Amino acid sequence: MSNAGETQEQPELLTDREVCDYLSQHPDFFIRNARLVEQLRVPHPVRGTVSLVEWHMARQRDRIGHLEEDIGLLLEQARENEGLFYSLLRLQNVLVAADSLQDMLNRLHRWARELGLAGANIRLFPDRWRIGAPSDFTHLGLTHQAFEPLRIQRFGDGQHYLGPLHGPELLTMLPQGKAIGSVAMSLLGQDGNDGVLIFSSRDPQHYQAGQGTQFLQELALMLPGLIERWIERV
Repeated sequence: MSNAGETQEQPELLTDREVCDYLSQHPDFFIRNARLVEQLRVPHPVRGTVSLVEWHMARQRDRIGHLEEDIGLLLEQARENEGLFYSLLRLQNVLVAADSLQDMLNRLHRWARELGLAGANIRLFPDRWRIGAPSDFTHLGLTHQAFEPLRIQRFGDGQHYLGPLHGPELLTMLPQGKAIGSVAMSLLGQDGNDGVLIFSSRDPQHYQAGQGTQFLQELALMLPGLIERWIERV
């Protein structure tokens, strides 16, 4: 019998960690206490409480739902990659069949026009290619000095730019271009120092930041090898 004034010790409460550790170390707990599984109720935001079994099944359904979404995204990505591969392969076959650089450029331009674009152009950096006089390719030249302000403003540290160009920028990249609303530009080559690939559209909204660039990337890596058939590197 406790003396008057003595404080009765309160039982020490188990922590969540201790409960989890005990259940992990004794996986047969719910087998030995099967009735408890049926009696336990778990708070539910809509139904108030649900049984532990219902709660577990709901979690499983959510997990299956998330897995199905992930699988759907993977399948969609696989279809996009397959379409990208075949589109690039078809274009490569068209370009490889060219018998001159001008023919290849014309083929690339026609391919772009068939997609509803204004056109496709290539500009080359003269310090990487022998395109000076008396060659027929001087019009493809784009000096780093002329391009550098635009590269800093539009490309930043990236390899691609999608969006509009202002008047002076258009004169630098597409001197003959008319009514160009937006462009997709990619730096050519592994290091991006071979030149610039330009697709143009009359629609100001056609090319926008955030659009996919995988096709542009693959094409920008492929083109220098084709150009080498007709132009020597410096």
